[in-house]
Amino acid sequence: MNDFTNTFNEISELLQKGKAKDIVTAVDKALKDGASPGDILEKGLMAGMHIVGLKFKQGDIFVPDVLISARAMNYASEALKPSLAEAGVKSVGKAIICTVKGDLHDIGKNLVRMMIEGKGIDVIDLGVDCSSDKIVEAVRSSDAKVICLSALLTTTMLNQKETIDALKAAGLRDKVKIMVGGAPVTQSYADEIGADAYTSDAASAAEVCRTFF
Repeated sequence: MNDFTNTFNEISELLQKGKAKDIVTAVDKALKDGASPGDILEKGLMAGMHIVGLKFKQGDIFVPDVLISARAMNYASEALKPSLAEAGVKSVGKAIICTVKGDLHDIGKNLVRMMIEGKGIDVIDLGVDCSSDKIVEAVRSSDAKVICLSALLTTTMLNQKETIDALKAAGLRDKVKIMVGGAPVTQSYADEIGADAYTSDAASAAEVCRTFF
């Protein structure tokens, strides 16, 4: 039986360096050599994104570096998708992400989305400036277990509370875990509005999100 440890390490390193074309080649080669799609995902790609998240958290790398790695992750995931489906490897579940009504800032949201996807979670990205009605409808029509609400302004963070209240009114609050984040948001505000979790950075958000599945 082949030991693919070196192959997985190589895939992890290529992801950390953001080598999108090389990583697709490495993934294809690993599949041809007989590595299991699930192992390539977990021991190669997700292991690499985990290291990227840790380095980002520690301040060793910055937003552009994470975006480049996330792009490589997307390329590799696309290359791996057919084999994963064939092998019956499913994602761990679904999360919804968006910025709340009035907020058009999406860099933080996109970063969190990429980090969450790196944990093997399917993400439904509703985009920016989402009304509570739109979010309620997304919860109703999907089997998402987590909602991530981003707000970058003190004026729009109030809409995180409005969304939670709308989910309560629709009888859907118990169906999902709600995570909040963004520059003005704090742990005490998250507690006050009844959110399930608050994190201050994208890597922590992905780690906490994964615990809800």
